[in-house]
Amino acid sequence: MDVSFLEPVFSAAGPYATVCADVTHTTENADTELDLRVRAVCEELSAQGAPEVVVDAVRSQLLQANDGGQLATLRGRALVVAADGSVVLDEALADAPREAVAEWSPHPYLLPVLRQLAGRVPHVVVVADRLGADVSVATNPGRPVHEQSVEGDDFHARKVKVGGWAHNTYMHTAENQWEENAGRVADRVNKLVAGAGARFVLVAGDVRARQILADTVGKEVADVLVSMEEGGRAAGADRAPVELRAAELVAEHEAHDEAQAVEQVEAASAHGLAVTGTAAVVEALRKAQVETLVLADQPDDEQLYVGGAPLEIGVGAQDMTALGVEGAAQVPADRALLRAAFGSDAAVVVVPRAAMPGGIPVAAVLRYTDASTPG
Repeated sequence: MDVSFLEPVFSAAGPYATVCADVTHTTENADTELDLRVRAVCEELSAQGAPEVVVDAVRSQLLQANDGGQLATLRGRALVVAADGSVVLDEALADAPREAVAEWSPHPYLLPVLRQLAGRVPHVVVVADRLGADVSVATNPGRPVHEQSVEGDDFHARKVKVGGWAHNTYMHTAENQWEENAGRVADRVNKLVAGAGARFVLVAGDVRARQILADTVGKEVADVLVSMEEGGRAAGADRAPVELRAAELVAEHEAHDEAQAVEQVEAASAHGLAVTGTAAVVEALRKAQVETLVLADQPDDEQLYVGGAPLEIGVGAQDMTALGVEGAAQVPADRALLRAAFGSDAAVVVVPRAAMPGGIPVAAVLRYTDASTPG
């Protein structure tokens, strides 16, 4: 995962409020339920010493879903608010959070945020009928899910029983209109997939519209297209099955990425291009050697030393003395490692602890090696 979208977080002055909250707004008592959940988050932050300006910013941001609009469709939301009350991160989560977070601390708690982001697997969802389609695009973290509609022409779009000599003409005209409308949708989806690097395109809705669309899209889309029978575009149609299937596909791709990251560490280790364990990874990060940082989702309860710059990082006070850093602070390891990965333009992958080689908390694939790199 490219973590450059975290730049506003690391550029802001701490301490920080980090929040992963359930903002589901789909029930009859949604407003009241959301108010209660937000109140609990704010009370937790206040109890930890967060100033009122920060708590007010969190409350205001989370309650925006009560105003309706696109935010009302979110199930989970992640926020990071800096000490001055500025909102430096506001991201949709893929669902109501698996790990709820409300923390006021000197350094942001970003590991659970990265695990749950909505755009961590770029994809496109299309709900089609014979007149057009509703299209949503989840590109990358840091960019909101974009929703748009593609409308075709409804002239002669419905087959009717007219009888006589005109019957075949009407039938062919309707079919041609469906194909023309599907072509407009296909053009839009082709461009979106090319621009977003989508890993999959999920198509739901009218069966004939799905068939025509599948036959019309380009090869790049066809190779990643997944069709499903449930879901419709009509007013009041239940989109829950579509959302569930999209979430399943995201999980499948994420599991593949996690396995691939671990395999990459093991393969690179054979050529000396990977290191494992906190001390070796810290040294590699200091030298900007790390191409991909691989973090376990359940880190050890260990502290690292950090200075003012992201790559001022060490496992002990002696490391900071060697770097000429005074007044170093101790920080939970996962936070220091993520900060250093951001500072060296490294990608980050979070994987289940059980999948890590030997159950280690951290590993890294390297850009290069030098004489001091462990063999």
